[in-house]
Amino acid sequence: MTAISAPRIQEEPVVPLRRPGRWVTYAVAAVLAAMFVHTLLTNKNFGWDIVGNYLGSGEILAGLGKTVELTVIAMAIGIVLGVVLAVMRLSANPALKGFASLYIWFFRGTPVFVQLLFWGYASALYPRLGLGIPFGPQFVSAPTNVLITPFIAAILGLGLNEGAYMAEVVRAGILSVDRGQTEAAQALGMSRLRTLRRVVLPQAMRVIIPPTGNQVITMLKTTSLVSVLAFPELLYSAQLVYSTNFKTIPLLITASLWYLLMTSVLNVGQHFLERRFNRSERAVSRRAEIAQEGR
Repeated sequence: MTAISAPRIQEEPVVPLRRPGRWVTYAVAAVLAAMFVHTLLTNKNFGWDIVGNYLGSGEILAGLGKTVELTVIAMAIGIVLGVVLAVMRLSANPALKGFASLYIWFFRGTPVFVQLLFWGYASALYPRLGLGIPFGPQFVSAPTNVLITPFIAAILGLGLNEGAYMAEVVRAGILSVDRGQTEAAQALGMSRLRTLRRVVLPQAMRVIIPPTGNQVITMLKTTSLVSVLAFPELLYSAQLVYSTNFKTIPLLITASLWYLLMTSVLNVGQHFLERRFNRSERAVSRRAEIAQEGR
């Protein structure tokens, strides 16, 4: 008895899906990119030679250092203040919760530019600042302009404003942690502060880190608003230079290139931080994949 062989199925060649829209998009993008590069190379008003001369000049590098200093100090104040405000916002104490909510409402609801101006002109409201008994005599006092310099005004304006935004970032991170984690820690006899520090915040970092990285990059660029206080950060340093040589566009390009470089470095740092805090999640996913393959 002969076995009946199954009929062979003729395999049809795989034809890739045609996407003419993609090629049109590529062509338009290529033309636009070529036009942009052409105008960069042929328009002498950009002044690339002047950009090259001032990119590493002492005035610009000094302003760059002050921009980095402002960013670090203001973000440090904002992060610490944000953690405190987030804990207060989640507190069962109505007074603490109300104060934190009012603070966040005010500083998020008014432009940071206006806040910087208020700190810069604080002496118009209070010519002197003193320390003493409330509603009583003052022990020491000094002129406001001496105490609140342009640098201090910049730090206060940027740091206090950033604290309101970081409070919402931290609060979202804390709320992302399962409530059972807190209950388990308290069942083991851990205090609320220790539970927050050892259990809740480490797990909340996966949610906190990405928006915090965005806030750092935003803060770096927001420091340019401090030029209104005549503080010589990067943008104001460029303004001082082009006010004497009248090369406005090349100096603005120089400042922009430094901003682009610094934000690119921060983007790379944010990427590695996110990878570090997501290691445990990736390990759990990998173990789940291995277990699924073994079935």
